[in-house]
Amino acid sequence: MLTLADVCEELMISRSTFYDWRQKRRAPRCIKLPNGDLRIRRSDLDHWLDDHEDAA
Repeated sequence: MLTLADVCEELMISRSTFYDWRQKRRAPRCIKLPNGDLRIRRSDLDHWLDDHEDAA
């Protein structure tokens, strides 16, 4: 699983942009850990990228 920092670095976006996308339900699926941290499965990120490939 990827950390939020890993995903933001890979997508070249800021953390605030990711949270904005998440609030608008445009971000990849996330897992919220008991301590509040977010994790993203590599497969979910890859699927999300595939879905947005044509839109770019």
